[in-house]
Amino acid sequence: MRDVVAELARRWERGETTALATVVRTYRSAPRQPGAAMLRCDDGTVVGSVSGGCVEGAVYELGGDVVATGRPALERYGISDDDAFAVGLTCGGIIDVFVEPVSRSTFPELDAVIADIDAERPVAVATVVEHPDPERVGKHLVVTADAVAGSLGSDRADAALATDALGMLEVGSSGTLTYGPDGERRGEGMHVFVASFAARPRMLVFGAIDYAAAVARQGALLGYRVTVCDARPLFTTQARFPDVDELVVDWPHRYLEAEIEAGRVDGRTVVCVMTHDPKFDVPLLQVAFGLPEGAYLGAMGSRRTHDDRLRRLRVAGATEEQIGRLHSPIGLDLGARTPEETAVSIAAEIIALRWGGIGAPLRSTTGEIHRDAGTLGAPLVHDTGRLS
Repeated sequence: MRDVVAELARRWERGETTALATVVRTYRSAPRQPGAAMLRCDDGTVVGSVSGGCVEGAVYELGGDVVATGRPALERYGISDDDAFAVGLTCGGIIDVFVEPVSRSTFPELDAVIADIDAERPVAVATVVEHPDPERVGKHLVVTADAVAGSLGSDRADAALATDALGMLEVGSSGTLTYGPDGERRGEGMHVFVASFAARPRMLVFGAIDYAAAVARQGALLGYRVTVCDARPLFTTQARFPDVDELVVDWPHRYLEAEIEAGRVDGRTVVCVMTHDPKFDVPLLQVAFGLPEGAYLGAMGSRRTHDDRLRRLRVAGATEEQIGRLHSPIGLDLGARTPEETAVSIAAEIIALRWGGIGAPLRSTTGEIHRDAGTLGAPLVHDTGRLS
């Protein structure tokens, strides 16, 4: 939902009622993950996507009905039949889409949620998407580390969801949980979608060079909070890096060490070392070997630079296990030459590691195209089912 939040906030502030469609479950080769969202605004404007185009028309029509009746709806879209115009997913997957009317009256807590998202404060929104009592469908519970707002219809359900949503928020996962009608953990009947809005994962780019600028742009495109750090103030300027979230003039190893000690990096963090200068690289990588498990660590340079870097790291005391964490030379083999092409190859490697891709042309592979999470960062939860 993060990509439609800004427009949803504008409509909410104006007092409009917007149809918010959210993917709450996926099966097989679904094109979008749980949490993907689309808005149908009261003027007919569409923002976002739930399927990449396969079922948007049907969801648009459903959104109109939902706003007109004021009643949320849960719809499943699956494999299309022989009719080329049938509503379905040609990719062969299945998605469950929950469509709800969002306004000041249906979701009064939305302004606080948006404020938390804008401030990068972790917040989770739990929404009842199925329940034996139709009056409970669409109710919200907003959960942060130190507060709970709204209600799912009972104190027992609120208590159960508050605990479970905090756990999901901690790892940045979203998905549907199943309970009994009153929040019983060993029950069936109530299905609640939890959308987690954790702080954006960080990309730390070291070395204020042209390649770093291109990598920073790719990082922003992928949704990272991008920091560029270099010890040379002459190169670390807003003019050269106009779109990054943060510019830091400091010795790279000193800055990273402080960030690790302060707990401001996690398993979703991406570190790209672009300096290919031993006086920066070696002390920085020695610190970077202390990154949490799952974090990406890549270093740019030719194969000669790479070999020299490994030699220096071993002399400095790096273990083979630590060196095994290093992606160097950084990126996938795309034949890239320019800074922009190189940045694409680095982004491709990061994506492949996150989702378990192998970097081969799809025409040479078999099986499902869309995967669950791979080794980089926390996996997304699709449907955790009944909690024990």
